[in-house]
Amino acid sequence: QVQLVESGGGLVQAGGSMRLSCVASGDISNIAAMGWYRQVPGKQRDLVAVITTFGSTNYADSVKGRFTVSRNNAKDTVSLQMNSLEPEDTAVYYCHAYVALTLPARGYEYWGQGTQVTVSS
Repeated sequence: QVQLVESGGGLVQAGGSMRLSCVASGDISNIAAMGWYRQVPGKQRDLVAVITTFGSTNYADSVKGRFTVSRNNAKDTVSLQMNSLEPEDTAVYYCHAYVALTLPARGYEYWGQGTQVTVSS
């Protein structure tokens, strides 16, 4: 089991910056990737950014060049630095962790409770 606790979020003006952090606890040794998703009411939850244990990253096209995902050396914290925020970035942001196990191969997903990010125009 993995528990994810997010911090950050709130209200910011367009063009501003905000940093989200997520601390993982529990059985973190098998976490293969951590990242962030976001969701607005009535829509599906979409990937924002992800970083693997090896440091590979992937971003949604809409945030490339503005957002940066990072992970600390202990690999228990993932952060999302958001710059040049736009009203369209307003959403609930969820921390996500993917755990990969072997013998047999299987994977599990874990989610944080979500944190609201509101960008005013």
